[in-house]
Amino acid sequence: MTMKKVSDIVRLGPVIPVLAFESVEQGENVSRALHAGGVKVLEITLRTEAGLKSIERASQLAEDIVVGVGTLTKPEHCAQAKKAGAQFGVSPGLTKELHQAALDCGLPLLPGVMTPSDILVAMDLGYEIVKLFPAQQAGGVSMLQALNGPFPTLKFCPTGGISAETAPTFLALPNVVCVGGSWLTPKAALAAQNWDEVTRLARAATELAPPAH
Repeated sequence: MTMKKVSDIVRLGPVIPVLAFESVEQGENVSRALHAGGVKVLEITLRTEAGLKSIERASQLAEDIVVGVGTLTKPEHCAQAKKAGAQFGVSPGLTKELHQAALDCGLPLLPGVMTPSDILVAMDLGYEIVKLFPAQQAGGVSMLQALNGPFPTLKFCPTGGISAETAPTFLALPNVVCVGGSWLTPKAALAAQNWDEVTRLARAATELAPPAH
């Protein structure tokens, strides 16, 4: 499996679903349903015990699926997730230790930022694409418009509080390459094991106009 760069991964679809699974079985069913709807990139978070095993299972579902690990907060998570099959990592913030750990194990990282100071640290470490998190709470579309002035070359994957209704507004911004969202896996659908609904939401998400930049 050739290593993909973050710049390639974020362009594989307009929406990266952010996933937290209660069980490995749920993880496998949801991942399969999302892929059936055309979603090629998954972010499976380490917020639950099922995270690492779900990454392992999902990464084996199809040749064209790209599984990332989310909620990376500790350096040791990087090697564990890479071993489980993760092809990239996503973190809510960034430390030099986390950056180095991702680098050491060859895990491309999409680091979270929220302030101009966060951005300066990320850019200093060489990042050209970052995750604005939590996007809606950090100022949403108007924040991204404001950040485009001092950081015209930086690209964002805003995540946090984004919905199917607001996603197109974010995707229309010149500095947004994709968005992260959890609306593709509503709790009611997961509780009812309604995988067809997950596939329907995935299909609708893939049909959102990708950024033209």
